[in-house]
Amino acid sequence: MATEIHPTVIIDPKAAIDEGVSIGPFCIVGEDVCLRKGTKLMSNVVIEGNTEIGEDCTIYPFASIGLPPQDLKYKGERTGVKIGSSNIIREYTTIHRASVSGDGLTEIGDKNFLMAYVHIAHDCKIGNSVIMANAATLAGHVTVEDYAVIGGLVAVHQFTRIGAYAMVGGFSGIGQDIPPYTIASGARAKLFGLNTVGLKRHGFSDSTINAIKKAYKILFREKRTLKDALKKVQEELPYTDEIRHLLEFIEKNKRGMCR
Repeated sequence: MATEIHPTVIIDPKAAIDEGVSIGPFCIVGEDVCLRKGTKLMSNVVIEGNTEIGEDCTIYPFASIGLPPQDLKYKGERTGVKIGSSNIIREYTTIHRASVSGDGLTEIGDKNFLMAYVHIAHDCKIGNSVIMANAATLAGHVTVEDYAVIGGLVAVHQFTRIGAYAMVGGFSGIGQDIPPYTIASGARAKLFGLNTVGLKRHGFSDSTINAIKKAYKILFREKRTLKDALKKVQEELPYTDEIRHLLEFIEKNKRGMCR
């Protein structure tokens, strides 16, 4: 696969461009940028800062990646962005480098689909196979686990977590953690049960889904303190990988749990 670079492109001589990369008209690639093989910048894409983009990503026009964070504490310190492989990043998406109050890296995994106008702020951690619909917005230090789906026009507060296989309905405001496997929606989001359709589509067995349903009922429907509910789940349900992940997610909560 040959490298294809349009004559209107501006690339810093220090940028690392693998064989097989395609860069379309009017793109700008800064000096600390690394583009891995098979990645395609369609046109008018700006990538700057200490930014690494993995193999076989497709980045659509007017996306910008690796620019400074929207954080008044940031004074030009060396931080970065790391993006995995096989991601689709649609028009006008913005992904900012990390600020100074985290580990120095905004990270995105593999096989994610970021639709037009998505914003991923500094220090966010995005897993694999996440879907973010148009104009979904993550503030700084947000964590989104694998296979989560975030609807259009969703705003997610700083330091909030969205669990694996969760689904967030469009036009929602997320101010507290969304547990794995659940559905949440609303201007001040509330839980509306399990993402049963999503779990079935991803191959979860009926017995696994039933166990998660029982855990959900104990944790979020019975009139118990969260501490008592966690204890009851541990005592009464099989400690599968899914139940373990759900309990560990809740135990690590710092912002409050959407219920």
